[in-house]
Amino acid sequence: MINEKMKKPSPSIDEWLKEAKAGREALREGMFLVHNGVVRQTPRAKVRQGIDDGSVVKGMEFAYDAAKVDAAIAKTYEMDGIFHVRVWLNEGRLELGDDIMYVLIGGDIRPHVVDALQFLVEKIKSECVTEIEQKQ
Repeated sequence: MINEKMKKPSPSIDEWLKEAKAGREALREGMFLVHNGVVRQTPRAKVRQGIDDGSVVKGMEFAYDAAKVDAAIAKTYEMDGIFHVRVWLNEGRLELGDDIMYVLIGGDIRPHVVDALQFLVEKIKSECVTEIEQKQ
């Protein structure tokens, strides 16, 4: 087991948006995007590489490196037109349907916000987290 911690309660996206729209950069923002990653039954190898070994996911052990996440957030703020970034990551033993992560990006125009969301989620998934699928 990579983490003995219990999973955390998921945040309220309504509250996140309320806070973002009340922030000092709110009048510069024309768009917000939210990513919500969820534990799915289909193994990553099948979804990403088409490898089907007949197994199904029954849960996941999830952990993250907070310093790396903070660095990824800082890089995202350096992108054109990005004024708001918020990330929440779960941890511990997760079940099917549990939230893995939420990412909120606010910025000036759609292309900037879409690019920033893709950049940050990819950075988190590839450099900041450990996901171990529990299969049956």
